[in-house]
Amino acid sequence: MTNDELMREAIRLSIENVDNGGGPFGAVIARDGEIIATGTNRVTASNDPTAHAEVSAIRRAAEVLGTFNLSGCEIFTSCEPCPMCLGAIYWARLDKVYFANTKADAKAIGFDDSFIYDELALPREGRKLPSEEMMRNEAIVAFERWQAKADKTEY
Repeated sequence: MTNDELMREAIRLSIENVDNGGGPFGAVIARDGEIIATGTNRVTASNDPTAHAEVSAIRRAAEVLGTFNLSGCEIFTSCEPCPMCLGAIYWARLDKVYFANTKADAKAIGFDDSFIYDELALPREGRKLPSEEMMRNEAIVAFERWQAKADKTEY
């Protein structure tokens, strides 16, 4: 499939998802023009705040390919990814992101992620969501064991 065809599929999924009770977002993960996985926004339908189209497509692609590293794949999404999805895209090591609607378009219909970008730029103590470091001396043991582990699978 061409890039245009892959994006049209992501857009088609987003429109269909609205009619099926989900949010107006769809995503396609492809490798060499072949669809590996798709996803739609099912946040409210599944009561899962992480069930965004991109995250759903990444989970399915990883399952299909049997790997957490999606290098060699690209994602086509009906809207510019939110901070969570963008983070997942980086962690999955997708080669490129193509998007249709912009984050400004999403904001105009009530999907405004700008507060998250703003929060991430602040030091922890300046954020609206309180956070408190605790028990680091106990927790660091897992990190030390990970660092010393000879047969770990790095990611």
